[in-house]
Amino acid sequence: MMRSQVTCHTSQVKVKGLVLFLTCVLCLAAGDLFAQSISSSELINNAKLYEGKVVTFEGEAIGDVMARGEYAWLNVNDGQNAIGIWMGKELAGEVSFTGSYKSRGDWLEITGIFNRACLEHGGDLDIHAQAIRKVRLGRAVSERLNTGKRNMVFILSGVLCAVWILKRLKLK
Repeated sequence: MMRSQVTCHTSQVKVKGLVLFLTCVLCLAAGDLFAQSISSSELINNAKLYEGKVVTFEGEAIGDVMARGEYAWLNVNDGQNAIGIWMGKELAGEVSFTGSYKSRGDWLEITGIFNRACLEHGGDLDIHAQAIRKVRLGRAVSERLNTGKRNMVFILSGVLCAVWILKRLKLK
């Protein structure tokens, strides 16, 4: 009876070891499944290294979505530089807000082929998007009136009017 308990315990240890090993392998493989974003500075400074490769780039959609037939252009800024993204119209439909004075743009993760001098687009540096994922939704920005500045305008306008009136009276 003692021998069967030891055999059973040994089998359980082997199974637990195998499960632990497989878990580690899957965790390491999962790191490759989720691509890490590359900054615009890295893409620009090492353009030859990334030429023609699939990259993942993340940033705020800025400007306008510019439709060109079945495709569209969009500029995406990661806080350092903006990169032009060429995509199909269906991908462009994912963009709800673009950054401007009136709104914060959607924060997007773009996966696509990097071109340091795209022959199709006049030698421009761009990414031909294959997939877009919205990381964070943009929003409208409401600007608040700075009452201190408004009051200063009224005061300075009053002073200017007073100086103008006094100057006119002095000329008479």
